[in-house]
Amino acid sequence: MAKEIGYVFINPYSLRKSRTGGIISRLLARTQLELIGARMFAPSKKMIDEYVEAIREVITDKKHKAKVRELFVKYLYENYAPDKVTGERKRVMCLLFKGDEAVEKLKNVVGAVSTDSGGETIRETYGDYIQDVDGNIKYFEPAVVTGVSISETKKQLEILAKYSDKEGGLLEDVVSYRKMEKVQKTLVLIKPDNFRFPSGRPGNIIDSFSRTGLFIIGAKVLQMSVSQAEEFYGPVKEVLREKLKFMVRNKVENSLNDAFPFDIPSKLVDSITEKLKGLNAETSFNQIVNFMTGYDLTKSISAKEKKARGKVKCLALCYQGYNAIEKIRDQLGSTDPSKAAVSTVRKEFGQNVMENTAHASDSPKNALREMKIIGIKENYFKKVIKEYL
Repeated sequence: MAKEIGYVFINPYSLRKSRTGGIISRLLARTQLELIGARMFAPSKKMIDEYVEAIREVITDKKHKAKVRELFVKYLYENYAPDKVTGERKRVMCLLFKGDEAVEKLKNVVGAVSTDSGGETIRETYGDYIQDVDGNIKYFEPAVVTGVSISETKKQLEILAKYSDKEGGLLEDVVSYRKMEKVQKTLVLIKPDNFRFPSGRPGNIIDSFSRTGLFIIGAKVLQMSVSQAEEFYGPVKEVLREKLKFMVRNKVENSLNDAFPFDIPSKLVDSITEKLKGLNAETSFNQIVNFMTGYDLTKSISAKEKKARGKVKCLALCYQGYNAIEKIRDQLGSTDPSKAAVSTVRKEFGQNVMENTAHASDSPKNALREMKIIGIKENYFKKVIKEYL
């Protein structure tokens, strides 16, 4: 059976109310599909016009379905298109999923529009469909939008690809802030240990970061190449040499004392430590690159392989807002999960210093540097759709 690609839009209201993580958790854990693309959009009216037209092309002779379709049309114009008065654009997140029967699985997990509130589907949990005593709709919030058939989904994916350059990417000027606020951008990588199998972990981590009150303005599914990883983590090499020096010295001293029946001179231990700390740092660095790319640097790798997409994936997110660097770092927690504060991301989800679940930029300068290396603005989302269609 050929793999399908389906999509889900996380609505502006869901993003504002920090429901993004919970929704992503449901999508990954309940569908067991592979997340293959992510991109932020700030749709124009023209994009919504075409998207709505694709929805209205769906033929239905059932009165309820036709009513729901027009309900979505009205919702999209009011909540996705720019504000008619101010021209303010709205943020939406689009996710691509791949797998057997992807469209049907996504539709089932998203759920139908109804007054049910059992909590089984995304719309039952995060959406609202409220009617008055006469059956008139008082309030409608579907939480997410997705395709309902393979043919419809393909048409809609084509529209997403068409507008993904102009209407999507890094939405730096979409959210309004007070003039006095110290607005920053920072990069978060949800690391490969969270994507070894489909689970709710990535969404749970995003849910934790939502406590900062910051805005997601960029999203990308990233398969980091060896070249990218070496540049990204390059500054860590020297840090590893000095940071791990004490550990190396302890190992050298303990090993020599165990091996010989006499005291080992301190100067000799220092000398051996100096010779070994570089080798130890290089090994640790290679382990980081291997973890982030899936490539083992102890084996021969061609220049072509170094530039190729990695074998493992991350989810890259750009957060923006007041004092973003510090807020995200505080919520992330210490590099060593065992030393991280309670309720931080690494305390809850990290395993060890290597598999510590997420990365966050430590300064505005490094945030810009890191986003450039991984190509946060790069439109791989469009390429994925084009190859599928």
